Amino acid sequence: MCCIMGWCSQKADLELMSRCFERTKSRGPDDTRFAVTHGGVLGFHRLSIMGLTDEGMQPFSLGSDSVVCNGELYGFEKLKAGLIEKGYTFRSGSDCELLLPLWREHGTEMFPMLDAEFACVIYDGERDRFIAARDPIGIRPLYYGYDSSGAVVLASEPQNIVGICAKIMPFPPGHYYDSAADEFCCYCDIAAVDEVCHDDLETVCRNIRDKLVAGVEKRLVADAKVGFLLSGGLDSSLVCAIAQKRSDKPVRTFAIGMSEDAIDLKYARQTAEYIGSDHTEVIITKDDALGALEEVVRLLGTFDITTIRASVGMYLVCKAIHEQTDIRVILTGEISDELFGYKYTDFAPSAEEFQKEAEKRIRELHMYDVLRADRCISVNSLEARVPFGDLDFVKYVMAIDPQKKLNTYGKGKYLLRHAFEGDYLPHEILYREKAAFSDAVGHSLVNYLKAYAEEYYTDEEYEALRRKYSHAQPFTKESLLYRELFEKYYPGQGEMIVDFWMPNRSWEGCDVNDPSARVLSNYGDSAK
Repeated sequence: MCCIMGWCSQKADLELMSRCFERTKSRGPDDTRFAVTHGGVLGFHRLSIMGLTDEGMQPFSLGSDSVVCNGELYGFEKLKAGLIEKGYTFRSGSDCELLLPLWREHGTEMFPMLDAEFACVIYDGERDRFIAARDPIGIRPLYYGYDSSGAVVLASEPQNIVGICAKIMPFPPGHYYDSAADEFCCYCDIAAVDEVCHDDLETVCRNIRDKLVAGVEKRLVADAKVGFLLSGGLDSSLVCAIAQKRSDKPVRTFAIGMSEDAIDLKYARQTAEYIGSDHTEVIITKDDALGALEEVVRLLGTFDITTIRASVGMYLVCKAIHEQTDIRVILTGEISDELFGYKYTDFAPSAEEFQKEAEKRIRELHMYDVLRADRCISVNSLEARVPFGDLDFVKYVMAIDPQKKLNTYGKGKYLLRHAFEGDYLPHEILYREKAAFSDAVGHSLVNYLKAYAEEYYTDEEYEALRRKYSHAQPFTKESLLYRELFEKYYPGQGEMIVDFWMPNRSWEGCDVNDPSARVLSNYGDSAK
């Protein structure tokens, strides 16, 4: 994972920018470089994934134009061949070197053309303006704010802008920003459905399989070594199984669990043995979990309960991968829940409500699960790739008739499970009940976090402190603890997160005060 920053002002303070940019050096530990343009400054921390030579270092320049990009452009070879035919030359094997020629040829029309997860800032020297853009799901992070003179400042993480901008907000996914007009324009609303897909069940499942396989395959292409997070749940197990079928040697898989009650470890082990991966288990204790909590909140830049709980285990397993291996790229199973349904969506009162909820979750993913994957992986100098976030796959699944996605089959995510019946996974893994990642690492993990918060505040302190916050007011001692830690590193920036990730409380059976699926009446065998 790389890190980018752009201060779009001729009065940009390079010394201050450098200090703020250094806070996220772990995202790109290989090299750092700034480009001072006529209109401002661009900065880049590099984690070498594609085009490993020095020629692949950014910012890239073409005439008076410059660009920094944290991203992967899939299938870029075809685009590159077309640009070479037009007379462009390239010095490196980096996919991101294509961006300035694409900008010259297509302007902002280039962004819908990209099959990519990316965040970029372009300086157009001829027009003396900055253009920034982010992928439609927001898999790659980007934040913005305005300095005291009103100039926009952009960066991969909010901590890069703390101390420069009074208010920091996430850059909206699927948008580009034009500094000349100081406006954001939507180029892709990935959650919107233009036409509902009424394919029959078997056709739907065949397309799901083919498109997910393609999404995994394109994410295996890297000049650096690739590994996989394997929880033993359906989503990560499918990613690993597909990758192993496409590999001529064992892929590297990693699982994590609490020392006393890890639910997932046995299932991850079973999956690894079945597909034949080179598998590693990381065991953590209560002290490991509590000791990592403040660092997890700092690196996440959120107070959301679900995100923080699930990030403790993910951060620690990625830390082990960074310290004990030479792997640079990690594939994960995020985004499946939002597409196919979670335990609480079993309570959706209608197909229409299911679809509305899916659209809401996909549009907000960049603040929750996608944020978790990015930060836990990138802070450990690794790059996250998310096959379930493949644009073609997401567009197709979102367009499927929502009546088919409702849990009327006696098993959630039936379409995904049925799509991969055969020899991809053992039947008991393919049809295993969903378990929340933070719970599956060990129910004790969440219990320890909640107990720690309960002991941290008296009832009187809790009531007094939580009332300080009008936006997303804490409603448990655990949520207050996370909010207070968040404010320590991001004072006054709570609006970066729209609200808590919680089940839809307007649905019968979902009016709960804890985001964990285990408080729902249908959790059942997920705990086993």
